[in-house]
Amino acid sequence: MAKERVIQFGEGGFLRGFVDYFLHKLNEKGVWEGKVVIVQPIEKGMCETLMAQNCEYNLYLRGIENGEVVNERTHIEVVSRCVNPYKEFDSYLELALNPDIRFIISNTTEAGIEYLGTEKIDDRPAKSYPAKLTQLLYKRYDAGLPGLILIPCELIDNNAGFLKEYILKYADLWKLPQGFVKWINEECDFCNSLVDRIVTGYPRDEAEELWKEIGYRDNMLDTAEIFHLWVIEGHHEDELPFNRAGFNIVWTDDVKPYKKRKVRILNGGHTSMVLGAYLYGLTTVGECLKDETVSAFLKKCIFDEIVPTLGNTETDINFAKAVFERFANPFIKHQLLSIALNSVSKFQVRVLPTILEYKEKFGAYPPALTFSLAALISFYRTDNANDGEDIMAYMKEASVADILKRSDYWDCDLSDMYEQVNGYYELIQSNGMKAAYEVILAEKEAY
Repeated sequence: MAKERVIQFGEGGFLRGFVDYFLHKLNEKGVWEGKVVIVQPIEKGMCETLMAQNCEYNLYLRGIENGEVVNERTHIEVVSRCVNPYKEFDSYLELALNPDIRFIISNTTEAGIEYLGTEKIDDRPAKSYPAKLTQLLYKRYDAGLPGLILIPCELIDNNAGFLKEYILKYADLWKLPQGFVKWINEECDFCNSLVDRIVTGYPRDEAEELWKEIGYRDNMLDTAEIFHLWVIEGHHEDELPFNRAGFNIVWTDDVKPYKKRKVRILNGGHTSMVLGAYLYGLTTVGECLKDETVSAFLKKCIFDEIVPTLGNTETDINFAKAVFERFANPFIKHQLLSIALNSVSKFQVRVLPTILEYKEKFGAYPPALTFSLAALISFYRTDNANDGEDIMAYMKEASVADILKRSDYWDCDLSDMYEQVNGYYELIQSNGMKAAYEVILAEKEAY
């Protein structure tokens, strides 16, 4: 049996439809031999469900490629087991002692890479992902084993840089030896990365039909588009031969230009659209693209506000056009509520930088993206938000003015946006989302 070579923090649909697919294919093509052991990063997760079916599941990749319809099913069997540190903390730490492990890959959402500073090294486990990881890495260092290659997939700028910074802060907080700090700095390679594939996850509406096709019930069924891009700051093709296997995976010295374009246009487009569209009465991205009003709003966000802020280059415009085609993929049933998970931190990373740069460049806040912040506040007033409990409780009750002041949410005080955001918020509350969309679509841009 292949050896466990990768520790993966996260058992959600994205990693299983992206990273695990590639690793499975490397095994299948005979260019690599290895297994993935999954760590459940939060207390409530799906590891038990995955373990119940021997950590195997089916992934459907579907879309239009070169004008042809593609509908490909892969039975993924690269995952060896799952470990839940909340129930098996000793087993979790034992992962550090495996000399065959070379990589740690994670996707704990934008909210996952954080420094709390409240945990202790003997917590079982520490609360945050970086603190849990520090516990694991210190165990490995203490055993005299070599460092690891870490590739975080969370959609924040400098994701590996922040992860390393927080690990070192925990080392300082816990008064760990300087030898460990040196080991982290010199023997571990933290690789910033950018991931790009729309993973639509469990196909609730089609599950019964697909189970019949597969021949059995698969509770971890996953779906995604054909398109993929993974840009990794580092050079480890010798250990993970993705290019040799024919995948669109870029090893580079600088991930920034790739990341900025993708996060601002694709993820920013998603985040700016979905909350208002849900309040408007839609449930999937496909419905949004077919709806004349919501589609027009998305075009306004992307082509009138996001792309001009990036520079309006031909590359930016072509990427944006391709994003629209990907959003309109007839096979993708991407639930708006799925994209809405942790929307406060997503908005801060995906949309707010464009808003602030637009203001700096053109002298006014962009109307559509600013409207999307009012839609976010309106959405968090409902019972459909899915975020940290403290964030949901605060967003539901606090005034718009107080919400905008929360620099811990937005990484700055947004009080200067109050008049515009509150105006849109009151419009949504009093007239409804349909009338609010009509107003915003009639507004002109600042340039």
